[in-house]
Amino acid sequence: MFKKSFNLIWTACLVSVGLWAADAPGLVNGNPPDIRTLKVGDTAPDFDLPGIDGKNHKLSEYTGGEVLVVLFTSNHCPTSHSIEKRLQRFWEEYKPKGVKLVAINPNHPDGLSKDELGYGEFGDSFAEMKPYAEKNHWTFDYLYDGDKQLTARAYGCLATPHVFIFDKKLQLRYAGRFDDSRFYDDSTVKSKDAQNAVDAILAGKPVPVEFTKPMGCSTKWREKKALHDAKHEAWAKTPVTVQVATKEDLAQLRANPTNKYRLINVWATWCTPCVQEFPDLVEISRQFDMRDFELVTISLDKAEDKDKATAFLFKQAAGMSKKVESTVKKEGRTTNHYLFTGSTDDLAAALDKDMPGPIPHTILVAPGGEIVWRHNGPINRMDTVNVILDKLNRFYAPAPVTKK
Repeated sequence: MFKKSFNLIWTACLVSVGLWAADAPGLVNGNPPDIRTLKVGDTAPDFDLPGIDGKNHKLSEYTGGEVLVVLFTSNHCPTSHSIEKRLQRFWEEYKPKGVKLVAINPNHPDGLSKDELGYGEFGDSFAEMKPYAEKNHWTFDYLYDGDKQLTARAYGCLATPHVFIFDKKLQLRYAGRFDDSRFYDDSTVKSKDAQNAVDAILAGKPVPVEFTKPMGCSTKWREKKALHDAKHEAWAKTPVTVQVATKEDLAQLRANPTNKYRLINVWATWCTPCVQEFPDLVEISRQFDMRDFELVTISLDKAEDKDKATAFLFKQAAGMSKKVESTVKKEGRTTNHYLFTGSTDDLAAALDKDMPGPIPHTILVAPGGEIVWRHNGPINRMDTVNVILDKLNRFYAPAPVTKK
């Protein structure tokens, strides 16, 4: 799922959910050729950026303190999500000590592929920054650099989160990760790198570690759009196969002997609400493509209308991604789209005994077969996304500890 790039900007992608397979036009090793690398002692670059408070903010507003912390973060990145509450606590503790803090979103929405949005309900647009910050109860300024991304270039933002810490003279003293954990659980933090740097500056001492490698999602430069468009166009051209399913086939799908969450949707081409909601189902499947997730559709069209159902699914760009295709083959299956011509009683018995009858009908099935959510009628896309996120979670999960 992740590709590594062993070059001078490797630090930008340690745990990124959005690494590049090849450079987009205008980028070199995944970054703009004019990106700067700040050295210890360099002066903080100026900026003039819009904030979520409706005002523009300049560097001069954050001078006059003992320390200035400039943190690049984003709405979509799970590593950024991991420090959400730690960042607010840091601000509350260090603001009274003369520390200034400003957060900047360096990303442009065009730099994001659909499948990089599987860890949250927010993208990286300016409009989505305010609700994201409000959800986190942030009380510090959050600014947007995504339009021109000049500030990210000036500071050398390789990833989100990426922090730059300056002394009262606005000279760089530390750059790198906020701390050494990409997980939400505070107990996983072993080294509070940014806090250690701030403590040293406040005490008038040398910063013990001046540079660390930022862990997170690579900066979403606008130039990446060309690569993402090509990926999305390839999805739209992926062939679709529909398999006629028996009651036993449906029962096996429902049993879900995998590690994936399955969103199973019952639909038909003759069902107007089904047709209307289908683009949202496809978008959801793309959004969660990097996660342990699979969209399964079950058409109730007549057997003689199988080709009609297949053509509809292809037009909706509902073909399997390479990742889903790989997991499906491992299970001995050939598709994630099915057609069932049995009775409604058999359908309910195999799939969901509480299915009331009308379609569309959608269920979310956890690994092992438990239905953890059901909805009869057209789905609301964002409500469904949040249900899935609540189950998959919005953060990276640490590997389980095995006892010897």
